[in-house]
Amino acid sequence: MGKGDRLLPVLAALLLAAAGPARGAREFEKVGTIGAQFLKIGIGARATGMASSFVAVSDDPSAVYWNPAGIARLTKNSISFNEVEWLADTRLTHAAYVFHVSYFPGAFAIQARSLSMGVLPVRTVFRPEGDGTTYDAGDLSLGASYARLLTDKFSTGITIHYIQSTLARWTASAACFDFGTLYDTGYRSLKIGMVIRNIGSEMTFIDDPVKLPTIFQVGMAMKLLDTGTHRILASGEFQHPPDNAERACTGIEYQIGSYAALRGGWYFRYDQERFAVGAGAKLLSFSGVAAQADYSYTENKDLPSIHRFGVDFTF
Repeated sequence: MGKGDRLLPVLAALLLAAAGPARGAREFEKVGTIGAQFLKIGIGARATGMASSFVAVSDDPSAVYWNPAGIARLTKNSISFNEVEWLADTRLTHAAYVFHVSYFPGAFAIQARSLSMGVLPVRTVFRPEGDGTTYDAGDLSLGASYARLLTDKFSTGITIHYIQSTLARWTASAACFDFGTLYDTGYRSLKIGMVIRNIGSEMTFIDDPVKLPTIFQVGMAMKLLDTGTHRILASGEFQHPPDNAERACTGIEYQIGSYAALRGGWYFRYDQERFAVGAGAKLLSFSGVAAQADYSYTENKDLPSIHRFGVDFTF
């Protein structure tokens, strides 16, 4: 048995061990004890089309969210825009720019995301329709990333965030960082990804401090088929959130050349998400600039379904 053949059972055992607590006795779920929940909303229509099983894939600009180590594998500069019509008439917008600096190893990125509710009327007991004044509420995150290849198979990356939440005249802010690794095992196309997101200080809103949603994720991804014209990529991932039970997700992507892709995936032990589907297509490729558009649909159990749209420019 070769070295690569011995590696796969070991990795499978590790992932099963991580999943063990999720299949065992029901652990105490600390729902409602963590702040800055918008940090948990998945970014990118391609990734969410694969049911957010993306930590070991992370090969496009959305890696700044899923696993910053992934941007070290991007050889070109890229700009990404994503928008989500989220729940309760809120809107999540995300933009990222991945770039390289001459004579400096690795890749850099900057990103911004916001969850906005728009302008709302101030309602009182005696004026439930509004008293003529308005207020706004929302969340903002600004981040900067750096990643590099330490070997031809192993990369690491880090992202530093500034976070701010606003409700009328009250604001709260915090700082946190993400750290991720991505390892190409050398066994066929198997990759292993790991990331810890939102490690940082508490956020104090008015007089109440709350913790940030620090999440640990580990996953695997492999190409099941690659003929040049047809490619099938499969991925699986486990997550350990601080305010809920351990959970898992799995996804698959079928690519036809570099022109179109179909995606799907399933969520396990999520509160609302059930499954996701998505598609992508190349819009143009001219003078060294390529554009890719993506869409995903996430089916929820009780809440409205989620539609995501995104476009990436590579140059």
